[in-house]
Amino acid sequence: MSSLLRVQGRIGQRALLLTTAAVPLTGWAVHAVALHKQLAATRRDPLTGLLRRDAYTARARRLLACHGDDTALVMVDAAHFKAVNDTLGHPAGDAVLAAFGARLTAWAGPRASVGRLGGDEFAVVLELPADRLEQRLAQLVRMLRTPVVLDDGRTVDVAASVGAATPDIVGSSDLAVLQRAADAALYDGKHTGHAVIAAMAHTTVASVNGRRAGRPGTSLRGRAA
Repeated sequence: MSSLLRVQGRIGQRALLLTTAAVPLTGWAVHAVALHKQLAATRRDPLTGLLRRDAYTARARRLLACHGDDTALVMVDAAHFKAVNDTLGHPAGDAVLAAFGARLTAWAGPRASVGRLGGDEFAVVLELPADRLEQRLAQLVRMLRTPVVLDDGRTVDVAASVGAATPDIVGSSDLAVLQRAADAALYDGKHTGHAVIAAMAHTTVASVNGRRAGRPGTSLRGRAA
């Protein structure tokens, strides 16, 4: 009987040791999860949930390196966004930006790099074969044209200017070159209701930090907006 008690005692001690050892490990696991969430939060824009510029850039470059000519870079500017803020207030403007973020994410899919570059300017890099590019861009323009319904029931008419660039057309997989070309194409198509695909000529447009020189917030000696 005493031998049985001793065996049971040793088993109990081992169980206690295992349980005790597991406590700090569990604590570290919880801490690691919390830290991961904090780091993830710093990579994302709090309003739209899209990647911030640095995180977008890193992911975009990986996609371009992996998929080459089967990728597209798409630039998006919300149309008449200042008028929304001025007439309906900044909460309405925030709602429009959040809606654009959700629509861009849904359109591009989970593997894409979707970023908010600042203000009402967005960029997407995704795997997209050339034979589907025009169809998908037309779909995006329609999605971004859908009115946004505010929490108070008011409806905001919205639209966007869209420009795209692909490595096979512009002759480069460099992110800065593609972004500059797509931004120049976007400007050519502003307020037309159609997406514009960049040609080789769009790569020679003067730029500041990868954005078309002369756009609001840029100057030849300043920083890009």
